[in-house]
Amino acid sequence: MTNVIRVQTLDGKTIEFVDEIVGSGAMKDVYFTPCKTKVVAFYREPQDAASRDRLEMITGAYKDRIFDAPGGNYWREQFCWPEHMIEHEGKLGMVMPIYPEHFFFEYGSINNDMLGIKGKEKQGKWFASSNNRERFLDAREKGNWLNYLQICLKIARSVRRMHAAGLAHSDLSYKNVLVAPTKAQTCIIDIDGLVVPGKYPPDVVGTPDFIAPECVATGHLDKHDPNRKLPSIYTDRHALSVLIYHYLLLRHPLRGDKVHALDPNEDETLAMGENALFIEHPSDTSNRIKLDNVRESELPWKDTDKLPYTITGPYLSPLFERAFINGLHKPNDRPTADEWETALVKTLDLVQPCVNSACTQAWYIFDNTKSPSCPFCTQKYEGALPVLNLYSSRDGANFKPDNHRLMVYRDQSLFPFHINRQLVPNERLDDKFRKRVGYFIKHHGRWILVNENMPDLSDVKSKTPIPPGAHIELIDGLQLLCSKDVGGRLFVVQMVNN
Repeated sequence: MTNVIRVQTLDGKTIEFVDEIVGSGAMKDVYFTPCKTKVVAFYREPQDAASRDRLEMITGAYKDRIFDAPGGNYWREQFCWPEHMIEHEGKLGMVMPIYPEHFFFEYGSINNDMLGIKGKEKQGKWFASSNNRERFLDAREKGNWLNYLQICLKIARSVRRMHAAGLAHSDLSYKNVLVAPTKAQTCIIDIDGLVVPGKYPPDVVGTPDFIAPECVATGHLDKHDPNRKLPSIYTDRHALSVLIYHYLLLRHPLRGDKVHALDPNEDETLAMGENALFIEHPSDTSNRIKLDNVRESELPWKDTDKLPYTITGPYLSPLFERAFINGLHKPNDRPTADEWETALVKTLDLVQPCVNSACTQAWYIFDNTKSPSCPFCTQKYEGALPVLNLYSSRDGANFKPDNHRLMVYRDQSLFPFHINRQLVPNERLDDKFRKRVGYFIKHHGRWILVNENMPDLSDVKSKTPIPPGAHIELIDGLQLLCSKDVGGRLFVVQMVNN
C-alpha cells in the first residue's frame, strides 16, 4: 500500500508526498506528490546554517524578485525553481514543480530505443554532442538548426535574468539545462546551488568542460585562498558561451588535439586551465582538431574547415571571438548573457530555410554573399532573394542604420518588434505586440509583402500608402516606411540574385 506523508512547509503550506524514492542525484533523493505535479527533494546530508539560509532566500526573496516582476510568468517555464522549504525527520528539502512532459524522451534512441532512454529527462548532453546526437538519438528527437538557435536564445535570456538579479548559477552546463529541441523549449534546473557573491559561496566548482579556465588553473588552492577563483557571474559567462557553441556546432571550443603534458591529469588541467586555447584561434593553430582522430559520427561537425564558427553569422561570430580569444583568460572581456540574447535575436532574423528537403538541419544563416548556400548540405539558393536592411527613427524624422537585417522567405511573418526598434521580443513584451502585422509570399516569381496591420506603411519614394489589406512587390532599392512612431523603422530592400 502506498504511504502518503503530509507535512508543513516552513512557510506554512501543507504538502503531501509519496514515501517512495523516484530519483536520486549527487546530493538529494526525490519523491513525487500524489498528483505528480510537484516533487519533494530531500538532502541526504545535514545542511549547515549558510545552506539553509541560502535555500530560504532562493524559495523566498529571490523567487519573488524574479516571478513577481513584470514578465514573471514567462520564467515559470524557463526555470525549475524551488517553491518551498520543507523539513522532515531531520532532513531538509524543497518542493519544486515537475518538468513538463516535453522534457522527457518520447522516442528515445535508435533501433526501438536500444539505450532505454525513452521516458527519461532530456539532458542537454544528448543534443550538444555530435556523437550522441548523430549516432544514438531517434531522428524524431533531434530537431533542426533553427530549433537550436531558439534554444540558445532562451538559455541566454534565462541566464541574463539570473545575473540581473545578482545571482550566478555556478554549475551551468548541459547537465543542468533540459532541452526539448523539436519544441525549442529549455529549462534550467539545480537552482538550489545559486551563488550570491559575497553572501553564499558555491557548493560546487562546476561541471568539467564548462568550468572557466581561471577556476581550473587555481583548483589546487584551498577555497579560502584569496587567489582561488570560484564560480561567479563571470564564470557563468564562460559556461554560457561554451553551451551556445556546443549546441550550434556540436563540439567543444577548447578540446582540440594539442598535447600540453605527458601526464593525462596535468594535460587536462593545462588544456582547460592555464593553457586553454580556442580550437579555431585565427593565428595559433596548434590546438586544431585532427580529423584522423575523429569518429565518422562526429563529421562534419568536428571539421572546422567545413563548418567554422563563422557559419553562425555576423552577430554571433564576434561574440565567440570575445569569449574564446579575448575573454578566455580575461573574464571582464567575456560577452554578457544580454549580449548573447541580443545577437541571437538578430541572428534569428537572418535565417533562411534550405531548399534541399533532405537537409538534416533545414535552416542556415544568410552569409551576406551574392550566392547564399547551406553550409550543411552545400545546396545553393537559386533565384532572387530579398534582404531588408533596417533603419530606425530616433525623432520620428531622421533614420539611422540599426546594424540589423531581415531575411525574407516564403510565409515569413512581420511583427511589431520588426517595425519599431523600441519593442524588444523578450519576456516583457506585451501580448498585443506579439501579433503578426504582415507576411511575405512568393507569387509567380515575385516577392510580395502583405500588410495586415501596419497603418503607416508606405512607399517612401513614390509617397504611396499601402494600407492594411494591400500588398507591394519587393524590388531592389524599395524603401518602405513601416511606422511613423518614435523608433519606427524604414526598410530598404536589397535583392540578392543568384
